[in-house]
Amino acid sequence: MPPVTPDTSWRARGHWPSAVVAAAFTLAQLVLVRPGMGLGWDETVYVSQVGAQAPAAFFSAPRARGVSLLVAPVASWSTSTELLRVYLAVLSGLGLYLALRAWRGLFPARVLAVGGALFASLWITLFYGPQAMPNYWVAVGGLGAVGCFLRARENPKALWGVVAGAALMAWMRPTDAVWVTLPLLVAAAVRRRPRAALALVAGLVAGGAQWVIEAYLSYGGLAERLHEGSRIQGGLGPQFAVDDQLRSLGGRSLCRPCTGPLPDPAVMAWWAVLPLLAAVGLVVAVRAGRTRTTLVPLACATTAAVPYLFLIGYAAPRFLLPAYALLAIPVADALFHLATTPAGRWRPVAAVLLAIGVTGHLAVQYVVLERTVDRTTGHHRDWARTAAELNRLGVRPPCLLTGRLSVPVAYYAGCTSVAAWGHNTNSTESGIVGASRRMPVAVLTRHGGAPPAYARDWHTVPAAGMDLHVAPTVRGPGPT
Repeated sequence: MPPVTPDTSWRARGHWPSAVVAAAFTLAQLVLVRPGMGLGWDETVYVSQVGAQAPAAFFSAPRARGVSLLVAPVASWSTSTELLRVYLAVLSGLGLYLALRAWRGLFPARVLAVGGALFASLWITLFYGPQAMPNYWVAVGGLGAVGCFLRARENPKALWGVVAGAALMAWMRPTDAVWVTLPLLVAAAVRRRPRAALALVAGLVAGGAQWVIEAYLSYGGLAERLHEGSRIQGGLGPQFAVDDQLRSLGGRSLCRPCTGPLPDPAVMAWWAVLPLLAAVGLVVAVRAGRTRTTLVPLACATTAAVPYLFLIGYAAPRFLLPAYALLAIPVADALFHLATTPAGRWRPVAAVLLAIGVTGHLAVQYVVLERTVDRTTGHHRDWARTAAELNRLGVRPPCLLTGRLSVPVAYYAGCTSVAAWGHNTNSTESGIVGASRRMPVAVLTRHGGAPPAYARDWHTVPAAGMDLHVAPTVRGPGPT
């Protein structure tokens, strides 16, 4: 009788459930998040660094160049937002698959697939997956790095995955990368795993080196860049932003200042259940004798969330994407424990209740996503209409904009944006007035709002809820 050889095919190794989840995630982005939605404020900053649509926007201290390099293969030669969205949707699906694959052997394939589906079905993940923003990539980089770190004791080759995941995080947001990897560095030191510690440090250095070098070239040093980043974010220190994050769950992409009522309890319910299920997952792991594989991602999720819950005075739902990604697999493990017996059979009542709960959760996520996409698309169209009106008035490249929403509107209009005050100050009033003698310049304010003193006698035209104060040197067609 011939010897039986193990089936090591792709299907037999259990990769296909995670691949299906990743493919569905990509498809859902293309269907639910409109490729023609336009670019958001932060996206225009990142894309303008490598694109030809407009001059590079001011790059503030907290930002890193990872997103700009990520979009460069498309943005460097095309101004099509639709093409960029499709590219990022496909890339984010691939990133999710690779991050889940890093956990193979640590949890059953079905747990990994469900964990990936839970993370991918959040409105926040779907909304930001195809966007030129860093937080999703920190999330998948962290998920992959933690999985490879746990596997590296049995398979030293997995340390290359640790390097890659840490580098990806640091490439996108160096400070977030440090928070996510902090428990891994501690574990490597306690467990006396110098190679794992070296892999983590090598990844952080490889991804963050450019950011550190830029700090010395453009910001006066690393300490100065960190200080300036803290100032721009309102001053980092002991603060309570849990309620701010709750308010942002209703679809507020940026909650600053974060005022107003909390969203409907149905919108917040999953956020309250999440830590409870994570605790159940830890109990299950302890009883099964595999504490480490659950405790480590939970610890990394905690440190990833700490700065955005307790050290910053405002909120954006995308800030917690790394924490959600790291919680997803332990939560999926808990759900299977609640819905099945130790023998693997379904508990009918528990399974039905969980199915109802998950269905309701998905329905809420879809409603919030739809509203957020509609509202965001409307804002971006207003910016495009404002830019078109500026072009009609003669404010065409080379040109300069300042004032309210000048950063995204300038991108749409093909102009440079500057600010003489606020978080992104990079010019002065005298500099703006001087520029108005050489090129078309406009100040943007709220409708009915007073312009700066230097622009009070400039020509004013309303557009999309704003007033455009155009310098008199511009020779355009005038209002119709």
